[in-house]
Amino acid sequence: MKKILLCTDGSAYSAVSCHYAAWLAELAGASITLLYITDIRQFDVPFVADFSGSLGIQPYQDLIGQMRGLERHKAATIESASRKTLEHVGFTGEVEFVHRTGLLVDVLEEMEKDADLLIIGKRGASADVAIRHLGSNLERVIRSSYKPCLVTSRAYHDISRMLLAYDGSASCRKAVDFLCAFTPLTECALHLVTVLTGGQSEQAGLDLVNTTESRLKDAGYSVESAVLYGHVDEAIADYVRTEEIGLLIMGAYGHSRIRNLVIGSTSTTLIRECKIPVLCVR
Repeated sequence: MKKILLCTDGSAYSAVSCHYAAWLAELAGASITLLYITDIRQFDVPFVADFSGSLGIQPYQDLIGQMRGLERHKAATIESASRKTLEHVGFTGEVEFVHRTGLLVDVLEEMEKDADLLIIGKRGASADVAIRHLGSNLERVIRSSYKPCLVTSRAYHDISRMLLAYDGSASCRKAVDFLCAFTPLTECALHLVTVLTGGQSEQAGLDLVNTTESRLKDAGYSVESAVLYGHVDEAIADYVRTEEIGLLIMGAYGHSRIRNLVIGSTSTTLIRECKIPVLCVR
């Protein structure tokens, strides 16, 4: 891992994202790129258009200029705060700040080409007024990104235990590839869990995880495997709490209800209810 791309909006969640980015970057010897995106649509909202009709073209242009100026000031403030956070948590590596104006998905498509990992907070600047809702950009980011995406929680906690929710799908196999390649994480204990539903036998679950367990052990991980039963979201959330897991790792798409990650109720529930970071791998 050489570069971590961190999406920031200046919120409290972004500050926590900086802390997790610093931890991972120190482990990998990677640089951090801080990305703040000004949504271009705010310069063309109906309110502004109506204003232009009432005031004339010159006041409209002046208003747009003032809005752009405020965005530049906001970007500078976010850069300063983010750098101070990284310095405060002891990160000494390379940090770059990038301010872009455009559409989120388009900007990320360009910026993530050179990144190995994307980090974004679970919620954004409106978290305090919408505490039960995920950030409005979160789903779009994970849907559009082809790089592993770490969704960070409200508070930073040291990670000593990780959970890989495994269903044998292509995205879960990619998550295993990521773990095997990023060996600094071997300092954390790894729990490998699959959830069986319906009439599936325990042996089917064991067969599913055995090969993967061997591969992870060969990469240097200390692995504890478990087969769970019931609803995927409930079983995993309970396991996270009971085993004091610090990081949940999942494929973004899968064979079972795990496939609903970021596109359905299972993922929404897990990301919302688990008070820990979630690493999503496509």
